[in-house]
Amino acid sequence: MDIDFDGKVYLITGGASGIGAAVVHYLARHHGCAVIADINDEAGNALVAQYPQRVRYRNTDVTQLAQLEAACELAETTFGGLDGAVNSAGIGSLGTVADMPVDEWHKVINVDLHGVFYACRASIPLLRKRGGGNIVNIASLSGVRADYGFAAYNAAKAGVINLSRTIALDHAHEHIRATAVCPGYIATPLTAAAGSVDAIHNDWLQRIPLQREGTAEEVAQLIVFLLSPASSYITGTEIVIDGGLGSSNNQPNIPGIFAAL
Repeated sequence: MDIDFDGKVYLITGGASGIGAAVVHYLARHHGCAVIADINDEAGNALVAQYPQRVRYRNTDVTQLAQLEAACELAETTFGGLDGAVNSAGIGSLGTVADMPVDEWHKVINVDLHGVFYACRASIPLLRKRGGGNIVNIASLSGVRADYGFAAYNAAKAGVINLSRTIALDHAHEHIRATAVCPGYIATPLTAAAGSVDAIHNDWLQRIPLQREGTAEEVAQLIVFLLSPASSYITGTEIVIDGGLGSSNNQPNIPGIFAAL
């Protein structure tokens, strides 16, 4: 896929690493511009150094609406406006409803759900000025189906999916599209700790029909498509990218078991 983004400007939350950074790389290499809103100063500034004409970085706590508004203002003052947002900032945390500290619940919800709301809230006025635009919110397969022990993360990502649908409904008349992307097991900093445990990594691979983890670049290719005119009739839906992980109903692989007997 080779889509040109000449003259287009995007806010990328969580854009200093992982999926967000992969989107920044694509945009900058295809004549687009990006404002990274993240708290990883070293990685964010390194991307600016790599693409000094096309990328800006602002240290941004996505739980603070004013800081996201400032990041959007940077896009307007530096590049002349905003054409869309990719909201990929997120954190994870283990814990069930019965044992998770309440403060930890609020921390995850604040970043993973409130942060998306704030980024959309800050972006939409600038998209209106452009006569429309595009929002891609990074949810998760965990927002479509539940995981063991990730109560807050699952709830937040499910919220992101329905928030995206709502934005699509409310703002379609303004030519603003909104979509949720739901990755499965992708090799990113967020999954690195769990994926480094051989038992977890191997169990993941056994459950994924394609027998491997995905890459940030593969998810970025989907996001880039959704940002582009090629997806002009897609809005208000969630798109899963998981190597087939969510396609199973989790029943035993009966043919495989019989074949091994």
